[in-house]
Amino acid sequence: MFLSTDMEGTAGVVDWGQVRGPAQEYEYYRGQLQAEVNAAIDGALVAGATEFLVNDSHSTMQNLRPDELHGRAGYLSGRHKPLYMMEGLDDSFDAALFISYHGSASSTSSVLFHTYNPRAIAEVRLNGTLTGEAGVNALVALAYGVPVVLISGDRVTIDEAQPFCPGIESVVVKESVSHNAALSLHPETARELIRDGAQRALRRLAGFTLPTITLPAELTIRFHNQAFADLACALRDVEKVDERVVAIRNDNPLHLFRTFIATVFLSRAVTD
Repeated sequence: MFLSTDMEGTAGVVDWGQVRGPAQEYEYYRGQLQAEVNAAIDGALVAGATEFLVNDSHSTMQNLRPDELHGRAGYLSGRHKPLYMMEGLDDSFDAALFISYHGSASSTSSVLFHTYNPRAIAEVRLNGTLTGEAGVNALVALAYGVPVVLISGDRVTIDEAQPFCPGIESVVVKESVSHNAALSLHPETARELIRDGAQRALRRLAGFTLPTITLPAELTIRFHNQAFADLACALRDVEKVDERVVAIRNDNPLHLFRTFIATVFLSRAVTD
C-alpha cells in the first residue's frame, strides 16, 4: 500500500502555525498526523495488507517519526522529490491512500486551502474541472495503474476528489468554517473513522477503477501574477492562454504531472 500524507487535513488543524515547525503547536499536531497515518495502516492491516510505503508530502516532508510508523512501513522523506507527493509510487502497489489532504487554491471555504504553492498558484483545473492536490496526484496513480481508494480531510477536499476518483472511500474528519476555522471530530473518533475507512477500502479493492481522467488531458494553472505564467512558459508543452493562465496538454499522465511539478519548483524558487 502507498500512503501520501499531507498535514492540513488533520483533525484540529486550522492555522499555519500548527503545521510548520519548529514550534510547540507543530510538535503536537505532527503527533496527531502520525496517529491518523497509523490508523490508516492499522485498518489496511486488518484487511490483509502486508507492505506499506509512506511518502511524507507536507512542507519540508520530514514530519513523521519513522520508528513510530505501524506495519513496519517504509518511510520516504525529504525535499525535492521528482514526483513530489507521489514519489515512490509505481506499478507494484495495489492501492494508494491520501491522508490529511486539503481543499484547492480556489476552495475559499476550506481550511488552509491551497494547491502546492499558495504564494504562486491561484487555481488548477484538470480537463476543465477544478481540482486540488488529490486530482493532480491521481495522474500518477493513473500512469502506474494504481487505484486511489481512500482520502481523509474536510468535506470540500472529498468533494473535489470525487470527479477524478469516483467511489473513493472518504473520511471527513472536520467541517471547514473558513480559511482558519473548522469543527473537528475528536482525534480518537477521527482515527477510528480513518481506520474503518481503510479497512473497508481494502476489502472492496477489486471493485475500484483507476482514476477517471480522460486522455489526452489538459491542466490549466492560474497564477497570482503574470510573472509566474511567463516563467512557466519556458517549459516544454506549456502554453500561455491568458495573462496569468497557462495550459499543459499531453496524452501521458506522468509527463503531464512532471511538467506541472516543474512549474511548482520554478515558482517556489522565486517565492522562497
